Amino acid sequence: MEKRLWNHVLTVRRQAPLVQNITNFVVMNNTANALLAVGASPIMAHAEGELADMTQICQSLVINIGTLDEHWFESMLQASATVRRAGKPWVLDPVGAGATPYRDHAISQLLAMRPTVVRGNASEIMALAKSNHNATKGVDSTAASIDALDAARFIRKQYGSVVCISGEADIVVGEDQPVYIRNGHPLMTKVTGLGCSATAIIGAFLAVVEHTEEAVSAAMALLGVCGELAVAVSNGPGSLQVNLLDKLYNITDDEFITKLRIAYEA
Repeated sequence: MEKRLWNHVLTVRRQAPLVQNITNFVVMNNTANALLAVGASPIMAHAEGELADMTQICQSLVINIGTLDEHWFESMLQASATVRRAGKPWVLDPVGAGATPYRDHAISQLLAMRPTVVRGNASEIMALAKSNHNATKGVDSTAASIDALDAARFIRKQYGSVVCISGEADIVVGEDQPVYIRNGHPLMTKVTGLGCSATAIIGAFLAVVEHTEEAVSAAMALLGVCGELAVAVSNGPGSLQVNLLDKLYNITDDEFITKLRIAYEA
């Protein structure tokens, strides 16, 4: 399994997929740099006037609702509808799900477009499934990833999406047994937007890897392993941000395969 996921990393580097991002102001630069580091080509475009043309040339779409407003939401709806008709993959990051009725209404309309993948923290995933017993604290999770497993299965059944729950263990929920990836480090939570970067990297892998669950697993494994390796040479969140980009760019097969902790569990 580890070797197969590494081959997907190489495929992204070799094919350099073009990934369209309608994302939030806070993380736009981070997201673009993360995509470049893994070998993909980012386009950060959200103007309604060019969306039809843009989605034709891009291989996948990333939608992140972090700094949601009415104009961007219309672009999100238009872009997701276009890629769905074209049969291209797209990933939804429901940042802050459960925080406000406005945000939840927007998410429900985007879910109706049947995203290929939904990635969020445990509280967000639980809010999507209307089973959020723990409050969402801004964009941070107040629940463990395992707590959202039933909610993820509900979303999978309802919308056909592969669901990725980010947390101390990242859990990928699809047709088969859930995949648990136990990499990463707590210091990564002190760098804004790393979850958003994870979603964008998933978008890159979706563009070139046919098997969706493997694409998500490879993307999350890459970020988690690189995060651990970067923390080992960092003095804090500032240097971690730089070192993580470097490691996404120069990680070796030996580092990836040796460090990766992945398992299938019921």
